[in-house]
Amino acid sequence: QVQLVESGGGLAQPGGSLRLSCAASRSISSINSMRWYRQVPGKARELVAAITSVGTIIYRDSVKGRFTISTDNAKNTVYLQMNSLKPEDTAVYYCNAVMGADGTYWGQGTQVTVSS
Repeated sequence: QVQLVESGGGLAQPGGSLRLSCAASRSISSINSMRWYRQVPGKARELVAAITSVGTIIYRDSVKGRFTISTDNAKNTVYLQMNSLKPEDTAVYYCNAVMGADGTYWGQGTQVTVSS
């Protein structure tokens, strides 16, 4: 099992930046995949970015070149650096850990609002 706690959300202006953090309760170096999802009311949760234990990284097309996912294994933390924010990035952002047969775990979410 793993507990995930997100932080770093808030209000940003269009074109601004935020950095989300996801602190895990155990080592993340052996977790199959750490992911960031987002969800707006009335819509399905969507994958924003993912990083695997071997370093493979993927992004959804709409955030490529603006968002960066990274890890600090010493701190058991995953980050999502979000630059050039747009109003359509407004959502609740969730951290997710995929642990294969040990299951999938979610954080509680952190609100990101992009507005002038």
